[in-house]
Amino acid sequence: MPSPQASIFAAKVAWPRLATAILLLSALTLIAWPARAVPSFAVQTGQPCQDCHVGGFGPQLTKFGREFKLEGYTKRAGGFTLPFSAMAVASYVRTRENQSAPPAAGFKRNDNLGLDQVSLFVAGGLGSHLGGFVQTTYDGIGKTWSWDNLDLRAVTKTEIKGVDVIFGTSLNNSPGTQDAWNSLPAWGFPYTRSALAPSPSASPLLAGSLAQKAIGLTAYAWINSEFYVEAGAYRSPSQTNLSRLGADPFSPGDIHGLAPYGRAAFQTDLQGGTLELGVFGMRTEINPGRDRSTGATDRYTDLGVDASFIRTLESGDVVTVNGRYIRERQELRASCILSGGSGACADTRLNDLRADASYYWRNKIGATVAVFDTFGPANPVIYPGAPNFKPDSSGVTFQLDGTPFGDGTSPFGPRANIRVGLQYTLYTSFDGARSNYDGAGANASNNNTARAFLWIAY
Repeated sequence: MPSPQASIFAAKVAWPRLATAILLLSALTLIAWPARAVPSFAVQTGQPCQDCHVGGFGPQLTKFGREFKLEGYTKRAGGFTLPFSAMAVASYVRTRENQSAPPAAGFKRNDNLGLDQVSLFVAGGLGSHLGGFVQTTYDGIGKTWSWDNLDLRAVTKTEIKGVDVIFGTSLNNSPGTQDAWNSLPAWGFPYTRSALAPSPSASPLLAGSLAQKAIGLTAYAWINSEFYVEAGAYRSPSQTNLSRLGADPFSPGDIHGLAPYGRAAFQTDLQGGTLELGVFGMRTEINPGRDRSTGATDRYTDLGVDASFIRTLESGDVVTVNGRYIRERQELRASCILSGGSGACADTRLNDLRADASYYWRNKIGATVAVFDTFGPANPVIYPGAPNFKPDSSGVTFQLDGTPFGDGTSPFGPRANIRVGLQYTLYTSFDGARSNYDGAGANASNNNTARAFLWIAY
């Protein structure tokens, strides 16, 4: 393990490189992207990005932004606007030690600079009842195009015994994408990440494994801007359709039948801010790798609780706190049979705990601290790569970012926005252990990752 003096020296060397990378990324992006504005939700509402997003940049929503989403993206300030927008994210990534292999073809084992993604959107409202967005993304690391987030809504407003109620439906392709709070995995911190950085292997199914691999329809009610209830179900598109859409149809497999999803939340004003408390859950049966030869399935039961708090101070500074806990029961009978294991390996648990807190000065310059802990019992069949056969990974992520034009003052027009940031992720355990987690002498801290990113939107 490197000495403390060596670690300090490495940090002194790495951070100037990060600063240089930010300048290079900024220059490259301004050259590559012409200064033109493309209409989006900001143009439709006539509001600057700060009104909908904490820090003046997505996806963390303010109270106003949540209402806009729950109202089906239909609020507008004037007449028709072209519902197109685009964004790009680029990164410089450095890990404490070289990775065992390059993270992708064409990259090095360390010190990588890459274009993470370019996304195109059709996003807007149509009349007072229909709205949504469709996103397609170019993966600059894998060098492939695919469909990305989808959320199409139909809503209506009514009054029941003097209480305002919004009824809505959402057609979406990732459980939680339709949610209005940033405490669930779909829109949780970190809001941007890179495939160039190492990441733990184990996570709950509801934490993104089904993103762009499923299609679902849910119905919800938003009562008096306080109570939220939602229910629906998901299924898998065909192997052919997923392949055409650029998604991997075999990982984690296809949903057997329908997977029910439920969500409830309560939101109220508290201490000058807004507090949300919620529960959510999903039950999914999977044919792993679309293999039906065993006559069995893998069953996942995800149950979670979440909380969120946001407050804007008199100075204009914004404070946010988000947290969630997911407990997943796994009954992996098909995977056990395919692995040649006995039935004893099938029943296990996975726990996932996350929390983050942010402070945004003048809603432009922000600092975020996030902690994460994924843990569960040992299982030599499900986690054969770890010396102790456990899924445990934990650590802390720090982020500093700035969004100078979130108030709509960009020299390229009110529809252009940019965020520049630094992230540092410190691992206290990784894929089962703190030290020698891979059986080849690698320590969790070897994966500590510094990342500089540039995120632009038009």
